[in-house]
Formats: sequence, C-alpha cells, structure tokens
Amino acid sequence: MKLASLHNIVFGYTHVPALNGVSFELNSGEFVGITGPNGASKSTMLKVMLGLLKPWEGEVNISKKNCDGKRLTIGYVPQQIASFNVGFPSTVIELVRSGRYPRGKWFKRLDENDDLQVKNALEMVGMWEYRHHKIGALSGGQKQKICIARTLASEPDLLVLDEPTTGMDFESRKGFYEFMSHQVKKHNRTVVMVTHDQDEVEDYLDKIIHLEKGEQGGWKCLTLNSCNGRFGLAD
Repeated sequence: MKLASLHNIVFGYTHVPALNGVSFELNSGEFVGITGPNGASKSTMLKVMLGLLKPWEGEVNISKKNCDGKRLTIGYVPQQIASFNVGFPSTVIELVRSGRYPRGKWFKRLDENDDLQVKNALEMVGMWEYRHHKIGALSGGQKQKICIARTLASEPDLLVLDEPTTGMDFESRKGFYEFMSHQVKKHNRTVVMVTHDQDEVEDYLDKIIHLEKGEQGGWKCLTLNSCNGRFGLAD
C-alpha cells in the first residue's frame, strides 16, 4: 500500500531551488534510508513530505488511512529537537509515557502493555537507567534520545527520523537498526531515516533515496530498491 508520494517537487528558501524535480514513493512495510552529502537538503525534503513546508511546484500525497483502514499515524523526530531548559519539570519516563496516550485521550489509564512499550523504547536508546531523572538535567544528546523513545513508544504507522543515531556508539547504532528492522518486518510499519552511516545500515534497508546534485541546480532523487546499486555493486 502506498503511504506517501512526492512528484516533481521544487522548493527553495531563496529564489534558487534547494530541491528540484524530486519524486519518490513510500510503501507500507518499508525501511527506507535517505542519504546524500552534507547540505543536500535531506531534512528539507522530509519537511516538505510532512507538510511542514509548502513546495513551489509539484505534488505531495499522504494517505489518510493505514493498511487496516484506520487513521494513519505519523511519528517525526527532527534533528536536535531537544530544547528543554533546566527547569523543565517532567521526568524521562513521564515524557515517554505521554507518547502512549491516543490523541485527545489524556485521561486513559495505561496498562501493562503500555508500560512494556515505554520500557522497550527507553532501552532501545540506552536511557532506561535515566527514567527517573529530570529532563532538564540531561545533556543535549540524552534529550534527543528520549524524544526518539517517546516517538517509538507511540508505535506510529509511519516513523520519520532525521539522523536519529547521532551520538550513539557502534553497538547502540546496530541495536537501533535491528529494532527498526523488526518494527518494519513484524509490525508492518514504515520507517524513513536520514543517515550518514549507510555502510552500517544498508543490509537492513529495503530502499535508498539518494539526493544528488541536479544538472539544472538544486538536489534531485535517485531511488534504489537494490541497496547494493547505491554503491556500484552487482546484485
């Protein structure tokens, strides 16, 4: 099932387009990596896809329903989202638990499954031992991790992550990729992740969307269903 598509997108922050002729599709049950050099407008492309930026030209379509016919839920973690100040009163586990509340149902009683999902999410980003710490007392990297954990705990249909493994060591990154792959294969979720660690993650991916410089200026997409093709290798 097609969850999202971009067709001939053109967008820029000045009179010069940063994205020029970008087209791709996302289907349910895919683990998609977005790659490209620094400055390739990867984050900008995600924001256009999510409707946070309006393209100059082209068409963006996001499905309203998931594979089960229910409302499509989207989780998005941008780069450097964590800006909580020192006085922020919530603890880590309180913030992540808030991701388990359905929209408009803040008085729902959480059950054992909710608690398990919260624990799993915190363990996946290596923050379970910090669960009772105040958020404002954490480092910037730790705050980023708990924002990722909160989004993971919400179990979205489409999970969009902008460089989520920044600051993680190799073993943590490997565990994160395995967890994301599990979410895709066992729970039919779609994961879209901007990454600079393509050599590490390529074996887990179903598709790579690579941004490269266009002949007419701006960045365009090269979409590869065979990840080995991205590196010039034979299938």
